Amino acid sequence: MGKSIIIIGAGLGGLAAGCYGQMNGYDTRIFEMHTQPGGQCTAWNKQGYTFDACLHHLFGCDPRNPIYHFWKELGAMPRPLLRISDCTSVVSPDGKLFMDYYDPDILEQHLKQLAPGDTQVIEEYIHAIRIFARTDIWGEFMFGTVWGLIKTIPAAPPFMKWFRITMQEFGEKFTDPFLRKAFPLLVYSLPSVPMGIHLMRHAYGCRDAIQWPVGGSLEFSKSIENRYRELGGTMYYGQRVVKILVEDNQAVGIKLSDGSEYRADIIISNADGRKTIMNLLEGKFIDHRIKGYCTQPTEESNWAGLQIYLGVNRDLSKEPSALVMLLDKPVTIARQNIESLEMQIYGFDQTMAPDGKGVIKIELPSSYAYWKQLHGDKRRYEDEEKRVAHDVIELLERYFKGIKNQVEVTDVVTLMTWEQFMGGTRGFANAPNKKVNFLKGLFGSGSETTLPGLARFYFVGVWATSAGATFINALSGKKIIQKICKTDGKKFLART
Repeated sequence: MGKSIIIIGAGLGGLAAGCYGQMNGYDTRIFEMHTQPGGQCTAWNKQGYTFDACLHHLFGCDPRNPIYHFWKELGAMPRPLLRISDCTSVVSPDGKLFMDYYDPDILEQHLKQLAPGDTQVIEEYIHAIRIFARTDIWGEFMFGTVWGLIKTIPAAPPFMKWFRITMQEFGEKFTDPFLRKAFPLLVYSLPSVPMGIHLMRHAYGCRDAIQWPVGGSLEFSKSIENRYRELGGTMYYGQRVVKILVEDNQAVGIKLSDGSEYRADIIISNADGRKTIMNLLEGKFIDHRIKGYCTQPTEESNWAGLQIYLGVNRDLSKEPSALVMLLDKPVTIARQNIESLEMQIYGFDQTMAPDGKGVIKIELPSSYAYWKQLHGDKRRYEDEEKRVAHDVIELLERYFKGIKNQVEVTDVVTLMTWEQFMGGTRGFANAPNKKVNFLKGLFGSGSETTLPGLARFYFVGVWATSAGATFINALSGKKIIQKICKTDGKKFLART
């Protein structure tokens, strides 16, 4: 073996760094505070129901797609997959349903039936989907060859205009009041997202490059952990890192909560960035820019900061895979004004629930400060969790008639839950505090992988990418090993 590498955290970035490190002759060890891999790419079982915390849409499920070969290198493909027919659906208070089908022919017919007066804007939308479906610019840019990228250049101009218009702006082109309100919510209820991101996701769905891994997020993470072990990597579970050892401004090892120390030539952190910088490294390697990144985010409301999981005695196999339920008037949940419910409905995967039953996950914006304050009083905190679950179930009853008598299991996950689970700050919102650039995050640039004045240390994962896409965070692990190989004058190798 060549140089040794210690990786803090078994999230997808850390697992990928471990796999590619092993492929390239490095002796890698991963130290994970929990007892299972995946970090945020996880799930858990409660009374026979599987509650999945991560995956919405898995990119790279088509063997013709470059992302597929990346997953194959990590041992995550091939695997059992389920094709999802709809991207996101929206239902109005009076029961009108808009299903954003991946198939553009079916989608066009469906939209024209919903809003016959909006033929022109519907055809513009469908034409844009077809343009994006012709060329996989995203895949070639992230994973393809130089020649493959060059071949996509002539197709690039028609794409770019769609990154200069938001979902909200395009939605305002509809005259139909339902579609005007529904369309901006198709990308995780974030109207400010560039339209191009939605179209790229749609294009992948058209080509079956977006599917669902049977069993969900944890099973997906375990397959990468298995690959890592097969490559000779070593996992240490139940090991909390409390300090990164530094000598002569070089990272040389780690110290665990039990006092034991481990040394290596290179340290990679897949842990929370703020905790890594300010706690594990005692705030010694920062400049004005990094200090700004480590301040707490200014947004009071966190997207999907509150998640409610329901195991229901109800067949959900005919329901949309993702649904936004519009409300007739705003309601207040955990001191947040809510105008719609964003949910994932797992009726398409029979492994997620007992026979004839199903799982629904509702994701709502919520305030970290609110739950942090409640957390100091266990009884108040738990009472509020119960109130949230009750209020959400009452709202769901409007669309899923009878569901409030069919709920068998509930689980409420707040930002404090994530903070404890991840050992980080502000739950899963652990990216650097900087303005999000969707394009940079989408194409893997603008990464924060090193710290000023500290050698032999790298970041992977969300802190490095500021992106939510699973494969982008995993890709950060590959890119770091490529960087290390280049520094060491080695040819980078990747093999399935």
